[in-house]
Amino acid sequence: MGHQVALLGGIYSNHLALAAALADIKARGITETYCLGDLGAFGPNPDKVFGLLESGGVRTIQGNYDNSIGNGLDDCQCGYTDPRDNYFAKISYDYTFKKTSLRHRDWMKALPEEIRFELDGRRVLLCHGSPRQMNEFLWESTTPTHFLEKLCDDFNADIIAATHTGLHWERNLPSGRRFVNVGVLGRPANDGTPRVWYTILSSSTPDAAPTVEFVPITYDHQALCSEMREEGLPEEFVRTVIDGWWTTCLEILPSKERARGEL
Repeated sequence: MGHQVALLGGIYSNHLALAAALADIKARGITETYCLGDLGAFGPNPDKVFGLLESGGVRTIQGNYDNSIGNGLDDCQCGYTDPRDNYFAKISYDYTFKKTSLRHRDWMKALPEEIRFELDGRRVLLCHGSPRQMNEFLWESTTPTHFLEKLCDDFNADIIAATHTGLHWERNLPSGRRFVNVGVLGRPANDGTPRVWYTILSSSTPDAAPTVEFVPITYDHQALCSEMREEGLPEEFVRTVIDGWWTTCLEILPSKERARGEL
């Protein structure tokens, strides 16, 4: 089987999807799991996430949301520019901040901004948005290959894994290096289904190129929707969980990614 690691992105308070993913990871016999940040936002009752991360032995880095909550900032540092997106981001952030215990805020404040390890001799760098900026959006359609090569050069990595955008994708670089967006567990990938995604990074031998597998996760999304409504979260958020199409954060999407969606 070789060396396998599981990579989780954007939990967004979706404790039900997180529990389902951790069960899937355990069933596969994978013993190393990393979370690339953004534990709260969007979903209900953020404090339910932390016990799952702890019991699952998940090593976690800080996303922009965690940085904001941990440091008591006024907003999520999400990087949105559209007034409607920022309106919903404010609702989500204020709710998450209020519902996150002081103990967990302190825990998030102390999280590292990156994790590095080796996978059969290849240098792996885990970050949230990009190695140079926590809330940088790297999109499949608009991020040049030469820029990804430069990130690998500048930050001494053979494999860079990130999240933040909410959409999973990967690119093999001409140099033999690789960029991977691991996706998110918090909400669907704007694909018309309620499933969510995590990533398995595998290496069989030092000579073989590592493989990337995007793993779909189904969970009791109707139960999540009921909990979201009980907590008074926007119906726009609930609708995304039910039908798989984004209703917010659309303006940040490049045209090609947006064209795949419903709106």
